[in-house]
Amino acid sequence: MRLGFMTNILVKKGMVQLDEIAEWAAAQGFEDLEVGPTVPMERELFEQVLEKGKVAITSLTYCRNFLSTDSGEAEAHIEELKKRIAFAGDLGIEKIVTSTGINKTLEEGIYDKADSIRRTPARSLDQFVETFAPIVEYAEKKNVKLAFENCPLMGNIAISPVMWREILKRLDSKMVGLAYDPSHLVWQFIDPYAPVAEFGERIFHVHAKDTEIKEERLKECGILTDFSWWSYRIPGHGLLDWRKLTGELEKAGYRGTVSIEHEDPDYEDSLELVENGLILGKEYLKAFIGKR
Repeated sequence: MRLGFMTNILVKKGMVQLDEIAEWAAAQGFEDLEVGPTVPMERELFEQVLEKGKVAITSLTYCRNFLSTDSGEAEAHIEELKKRIAFAGDLGIEKIVTSTGINKTLEEGIYDKADSIRRTPARSLDQFVETFAPIVEYAEKKNVKLAFENCPLMGNIAISPVMWREILKRLDSKMVGLAYDPSHLVWQFIDPYAPVAEFGERIFHVHAKDTEIKEERLKECGILTDFSWWSYRIPGHGLLDWRKLTGELEKAGYRGTVSIEHEDPDYEDSLELVENGLILGKEYLKAFIGKR
């Protein structure tokens, strides 16, 4: 396994250009970059970073609601996704980390108690398959993998093992798999370790992010009032057992990127704090996935 990080948090604090991000990453001992949508897709800069080889670029990320009921919005997102697939294919970048989309409308005459809180993911499955079948075919032609992230906080239905089974069965392609982020499983009260064995061959990417559950706040507000009862943390600052998780990944044969997705509020108020959070996360994870 190789240590990397997602670029979004650095861009948010002003480190925008890919070459600058890559130089910083290499200097800190990172091996891979997961390049988010806020980094300009300037081909020359990507080629320069890849040619230098100080860090690899193993994935591009583009997560949007591809099933938006605003057809113009949905089409624009799909076109941007296809641009990134073509870009990755041309440059030999292995994969795109993405979302599925979710239809937020209700079918007339259908009621589900869950819809009072959140649109039921399974109800978007047919539309998702219909929308993504040609995208998968295009990705196959470009030799680019599609890794569906499991974050519920975006237009997304790939949020649980129940949904992963359906998605992988219905989009039956060796280029379709998962971007496995255990942090989202923690606050959904899903086992973050057991699914690795079942889905190991289809895990194309791993996000290293932890989750803290604030038990006293949870007692006050429950799980529905708001999300103040949990928070994302850098690896080692939350509830996840990273020795156990990385052990499961090893047993499943995973040899890809472990990418720190830094969303820890304790390390985000300045560029210096952001850099510190990424470095602390890397140093913590090194004990479990080996040194360069």
